[in-house]
Amino acid sequence: MSTITAADVAKLRRLTGAGMMDCKKALEEAAGDFEKGQELIRKRGQAIANKRADREATEGVVLAKTTADGKKGMMIALNCETDFVAKNADFIALANQILNAALKANPADLEGLKNLVIDGKKVTELVIEKSGITGEKFELSFFDKIEGSAVQAYIHAGNKLATLVAFSKAGFDAQVYKNVAMQVAAMNPVSVDKDDVPVKILTQEMEIARDQARREGKPENMLEKIAQGKLNKFFKESTLMNQEFIKDNKLTVKQYLETNNKELKATGFLRYSLNV
Repeated sequence: MSTITAADVAKLRRLTGAGMMDCKKALEEAAGDFEKGQELIRKRGQAIANKRADREATEGVVLAKTTADGKKGMMIALNCETDFVAKNADFIALANQILNAALKANPADLEGLKNLVIDGKKVTELVIEKSGITGEKFELSFFDKIEGSAVQAYIHAGNKLATLVAFSKAGFDAQVYKNVAMQVAAMNPVSVDKDDVPVKILTQEMEIARDQARREGKPENMLEKIAQGKLNKFFKESTLMNQEFIKDNKLTVKQYLETNNKELKATGFLRYSLNV
């Protein structure tokens, strides 16, 4: 039987990121063969993933980042089971590694991201392998991207909520863009502007307003006018460009952007959160 040295264990740990005892055990089982040791650790990760497949992975991190030219942004959510692991530096590093690979390869969707190869391994395999190190279920649950003349990323403290906002023009102070990205995080708009609100939501809001007015005893011939008034209030509260700007409620977001340039506006946004 091969003698497993501390240097051997440290080498396998560098290769896999697994704990010292896990690496020692794997090398002992593999009779000192590093390739077999790595394979054993991967299999352990798969076994843990299979065993915990029905567990809920509701903790984790949401990260967003833009390409170097600032014209495209991408966002991912990597889930785990506990907040303790979500705060672990290695877990956050894994999420950043996956996000950076996405920015480089520009996958079409979540499935495409899962099939990207990082250091010879598919992202799905890498996630499973790292899952085996912690003993928790990991899941890459979300990926999306957005483009614009300028794109701003914002990650809220704690890595549970992130936003990306696309703008019509580039070249302004980064804080201007960031303020709007923070607005999306804080106020959770349903769309950029009135014309972007999905028909289903408009219909639902009008119906709710009619029913409310009807219950209040308003005459039938007044219901549409009352409902339209409530819909206008909904636009002010729930569409980004018409919301009160969180840093100066005397302005709407549209007016805030126009103070920098009359043609500057938000053209799209992404917002994703975990337990927020």
